[in-house]
Amino acid sequence: MPHANKDRIRALLKSIETGDPEPISVVNEAKYIQHNPQTHEGSEGLAALFQRLSKTSPRVNIVRAFEDGDFVFAHTEYDFATRRIGFELFRFEDGQTVEHWDNIQPRLGPNPSGRSMVDGPTEASDHALTEANRSLARNFLETVLIGGVLNRIAEFIPEQGYVEHNPHLTDGRASLMSALEEAEDGQRVIDYHHLRRVVAEGNFVLCVSEGEHTGQHCAFFDLFRIENGQLVEHWDTTEKIAPRSEWKNNNGKF
Repeated sequence: MPHANKDRIRALLKSIETGDPEPISVVNEAKYIQHNPQTHEGSEGLAALFQRLSKTSPRVNIVRAFEDGDFVFAHTEYDFATRRIGFELFRFEDGQTVEHWDNIQPRLGPNPSGRSMVDGPTEASDHALTEANRSLARNFLETVLIGGVLNRIAEFIPEQGYVEHNPHLTDGRASLMSALEEAEDGQRVIDYHHLRRVVAEGNFVLCVSEGEHTGQHCAFFDLFRIENGQLVEHWDTTEKIAPRSEWKNNNGKF
């Protein structure tokens, strides 16, 4: 049985395929807080849920997983009749996971640079730089994406060598700049409002944000790989947040 929390989360997610109940012991279901608004909290035990799902021949691939103190974050691809890409974020307490957030969108692409939403490096390095990298990604989100100070983007992203996995963009800083500058009726098409959480391991940092995309209330999960003090690679998912009247639990997306 794996001991690292990220390995336990890998086993948990993979058990959606198999229905194996053993990995589910990592979850403290008595304290588990579910932040997916489309999931009923406590309506069905995870063992029963995963056993039911396994009969539909799902496919789960955990592309990369990282650990940050009490948090584990994973980048995943799913095939549950439709192909989707997701980020899963878990909080641990006393050896079990007690809280969960996610952000999932349809798999699109490859993008014009020929990149998929999940390919690229998967292992963290530069662990001594975790806090510096966390700070860099936070500053980029707060200054450029939320603050809209686009003329400072060069402080964070190189003109060349920026690798982009968003299915609608291309490699290089110019493509991102064009997307951030786009507006409709005076409102930014990609409009970040609040940075909700930043988790990091080494040279990988995941930023969880709230905002609007094409006028719709959305969650943005952005994963960055950092090298030599700059953001050099980016993966993301964008998911519309349902109106509160449609939520199946009261915990909120964030």
